[in-house]
Parts: sequence; structure tokens; C-alpha cells
Amino acid sequence: MFNPSLLAAVTVMLLMPKPKRLMAGYLLGAYLTSITLGLLIVFSLHGSSTESSSKHTVSPAEDIVIGLLAVLLAYILRTGRDQPLQARRRQKREARLTARQQSGKPTESLPLRLLGKGDPRLTFVVGAILSFPGVSYLDALDHIHKLSPGTVVTVLLVLYFCVMQQILIEVPLLGYIFAPASTQQTVTRFRGLMARKGRGAAIVGATVIGVWLITRGVITLL
Repeated sequence: MFNPSLLAAVTVMLLMPKPKRLMAGYLLGAYLTSITLGLLIVFSLHGSSTESSSKHTVSPAEDIVIGLLAVLLAYILRTGRDQPLQARRRQKREARLTARQQSGKPTESLPLRLLGKGDPRLTFVVGAILSFPGVSYLDALDHIHKLSPGTVVTVLLVLYFCVMQQILIEVPLLGYIFAPASTQQTVTRFRGLMARKGRGAAIVGATVIGVWLITRGVITLL
């Protein structure tokens, strides 16, 4: 259920003007990829190299290295060592925007313009790409196959796993469907919070993810 990539995607979409449509597009793309490939793997690729990779795709050392990078990112944000780089990037961005304005070209990139319009096609593609089976999904499919529960139950288990994988986006989307007013108020408060304390949230998030990955890698090595 905890997916840093999905969490980041949801955060970005919630900050956009029309998050409901964007999240719906992302979710449809994610379902298309995860359910289709999940059923294909569990029924057709048992014993293949695809399945066996579920236990060997990511090593404990890779977990530790990625965790250390996340902790380093948190340290850089906490100490403000990224500020000179951010200042240079702002200057370059402002220069490019000025040049585009003078030439009469759009000042925003194509992805941002699509997101700003609430176009779900872009998030559909992103959801499909980010939802290819990972280590935990392949391992779960291996367990499901070994249970040999029958065709109907196998399909239901795969569907259940795919739904649980996307719970970080399903919860706010259900809120928009069944309680749109209160959900919109919550999202508005979230936007304000991110504007005020977004940097602090990034520091905490990077630290938590880094410590979690390092701990998992060390435990696996032991």
C-alpha cells in the first residue's frame, strides 16, 4: 500500500485545479496495467524468469543505497544547501519565460498545460507506466499461484491486490464522489499547508522513506 511514487503523484494532482479528473485518469491507467499484467503473469508465466525475478530484482544493497540518498536529500533540504542551486534555476527559468513571452509562445510546458486543464489523458499514461508490476506485486502473484485457489478466486485476489495498491489515490477520489464539499475543503487546506510547510513535509517524507529503506535493507542482509 505504501508507494512513494504514487504518494508523490497524488500530492501533485491534489495541488492542480481539477484533481478529481486527474486522479480518475491515473487510476484507470493504473488498473489497466496492473490488472492486465497481473492476470497474465499469474495464469501464464508461472516458473518463468519474470516470476523468479520477484525475489531477486532489488537487492538489500540497493535498498540501502536508495535509502541513504533519500536521507541525504532530507539533509540538503534541512540545511538549505540547495538554495544557491534553486536561485540559479529560478534565474534561468525566468529568463526562458521572458524570452517565450517576448516571442509570443506559451510560458508553461505541455504537461503542465494539460494538467492545468484537468485533462486526464496525461495522468492515464502516467498511471499506466508507474503501475507495471514491481517486486512486491510479483511476489504476491507467486503466492497467489502457489495457493491454487481456482480461476475465479485467483481473479478476485488479483483484483483485490490491485485495488489495495492504489488506496492512496482511491481514498481521496471516493471523497470527491461521496462528499465533494468536505473533500474540496480538505484539499484547499492541504494546498495551503503545502504552500506554508511544503519544504518541511518534503524533509520529513524523505527522512521516513530513507530510514525505512535502510532498515529493510539491513534486516534483509541479516
